[in-house]
Amino acid sequence: MIKKFTVKNYKGFKDEITLDFSDIKNYQFNTFAVKNKLINYAIVYGKNGSGKSNLGLALFDLIIHLTDKQKDDFQFINYLNGNGTEDYATFIYEFVIDNYEYVYHYQKTSADKLTYEELSINKTKIFSYNFKNHKSDFSGLKAIDAQFLRVSENINISVLRYIAYNANLSDKNPIQKLMRFINNMLWIRSATDGNKYMGFENGTGLLTEDIIKSNKVNELELFLRENGINYKLGVVKNHIGQDVLVALYNYRIYDFMQIASHGTRVLLLYFYWLQKFKKASFVFIDEFDAFFHTFLAEDMLRNLFKKINSQLIITTHNTDLMSNNILRPDCYFIISDGKIRSLPNCTERELREGHNLENLFRKGEFDGKYCWYPFYCRRKGCWAHFNR
Repeated sequence: MIKKFTVKNYKGFKDEITLDFSDIKNYQFNTFAVKNKLINYAIVYGKNGSGKSNLGLALFDLIIHLTDKQKDDFQFINYLNGNGTEDYATFIYEFVIDNYEYVYHYQKTSADKLTYEELSINKTKIFSYNFKNHKSDFSGLKAIDAQFLRVSENINISVLRYIAYNANLSDKNPIQKLMRFINNMLWIRSATDGNKYMGFENGTGLLTEDIIKSNKVNELELFLRENGINYKLGVVKNHIGQDVLVALYNYRIYDFMQIASHGTRVLLLYFYWLQKFKKASFVFIDEFDAFFHTFLAEDMLRNLFKKINSQLIITTHNTDLMSNNILRPDCYFIISDGKIRSLPNCTERELREGHNLENLFRKGEFDGKYCWYPFYCRRKGCWAHFNR
């Protein structure tokens, strides 16, 4: 699991911003949302342009230099913050996997160019390497049974990746455990124009092709029906002999993708990934409920809780999901002005199970500068209060 993540001078984040999953409060309800004393399910809110999507891109930056998994073009564009004074971005990940605690710290001048890399496990420094002056410290390799590995003083790829692929390590070795976790991280975007994802696997084939090949058409039909979409589905050959998913009516047959609404296409995307979530180590869903009715969004979220045992972060604008009936206050985060904080850290009020979180949010309870609904705000000192 990811315990804490810090990034600086990356895209929209000029100053250091930290997402802390270990900052749990003493709530006695919806305890399923916490696992191994870390927040397992989190929902991130923020105005347009506040950094929700960039947070996901930042979290998944490490797959660029550590894995061969799927990448996204946006990871490589406008990499450094435009107002930052440093010529590199800084990333610090804290992981907890089995009985090991990792701190992985690196710096980059661009998406594919490391300038510094360092790894510690259980507070023991394993290695550090400066790619600019080639100063290194590999004295901790013995702690991971890699003391006989020869690492070039002029290495130009990730040291962590080099160790994982070149040292003779067992599957139970902490390096292998960490690399498995990273290789199974998954980022997806709730989009209607295809399968937008990063990490986990490779390839961008059509969703319908995979569902047909996996003999999941009947399951998809049932899944859609459970979510209020009543299609009779089938498979036919097109003019060049390819299998096509179709909707069957009494007198006509239509290509499913041509008649499916935006919301139905997003449901198709979730159905595809629901078959694979069990293997994921960490899931980030950007714009989770785009094109969803609010009731469908809640149903789908609860479905994800059942299907995903790993850490799950979603981003949304839907405040109907900000409820103690769904999660708990320390699982809801607000990102604004280059900071991200959970609801209990945005107010002096003691939040309890009986509180209506959405109502408090709309009234500006969670710090005046986060108030998106100035008409309702009555808090003294709120910027909206002064600008009405």
